Amino acid sequence: MLAWIDKHLKYIFTVPTIIFVLLMIIYPIGYTLQLSFFEWSMSNTVPKTWVGLSNYIFFFKDERFAAAFRFTVWYTAVAVFIETVLGVAIALLISKINRGATLIKTAFIFPMVATPVAVGMVWKLIYEPTIGVANYLLEKLRIPESLWLSSTGSVFGSLIMIDIWMWTPLIILIVLAGITSLPSEPHESALVDGAGWFRTLTKVTLPLLSSSILVAVLLRLIDCLKTFDIVYATTMGGPGYASENLNILAYRYAFEYFYFGKSSALLILFILLVLILSILFIFVKKRVEVEY
Repeated sequence: MLAWIDKHLKYIFTVPTIIFVLLMIIYPIGYTLQLSFFEWSMSNTVPKTWVGLSNYIFFFKDERFAAAFRFTVWYTAVAVFIETVLGVAIALLISKINRGATLIKTAFIFPMVATPVAVGMVWKLIYEPTIGVANYLLEKLRIPESLWLSSTGSVFGSLIMIDIWMWTPLIILIVLAGITSLPSEPHESALVDGAGWFRTLTKVTLPLLSSSILVAVLLRLIDCLKTFDIVYATTMGGPGYASENLNILAYRYAFEYFYFGKSSALLILFILLVLILSILFIFVKKRVEVEY
């Protein structure tokens, strides 16, 4: 018996993980997929009705879904792009600091450990038109005040600013970890060859950091697509549906309109979107690793 346990010990240790994945990931996704083929509303006593692909077809014809999809894609693209550029730039600057670098790195952790709902509520107060700090600063600078979260023209940028403040530190820390693991020989060779700082940055440092940067982008991309709490805490998808993303739309179909079949179909479409983007980035990452 002991010999059998020793032989299969590595498989035995994986059993808890397999059970966890089955119960917490595979089963919920499977049940959601099954539910997406039914029409089921908890607002009445009518039993679940098989409707096939009708729930999916509904969303492909729905203008509200199209608007939420556009907002989700643009929000993710703009936020991740700005966070990546800022994160890489700040990480490169911090890497040149010798004294106080540890304290600076620790300070960057604080926005990430804050509860997103709490962050959203704090920024909602900052953006408050009458007593908020944002309009107070604009007034002091003699710049016209803004409605921030209450205007369809400014709500997108206001939410992007919150996301940048909260998640740029993640990019910074990942890139900093990549910088500390870089070999010194390529930089020394570049200095010997007389390369300037810009040429060294673009031809040596950034190519060597490309793998770390892609990992950071992939993590932020997936996480940004899943954004719900900050947007819901600040605007609840408003004004109107101006800041409604796919997650808020799915939440409303499930827990405000009680259309669980439609909500499940929307979530399956969202999972497919995340999977496609993840596979694409993994493919790009492997190509970059082979090249460098």
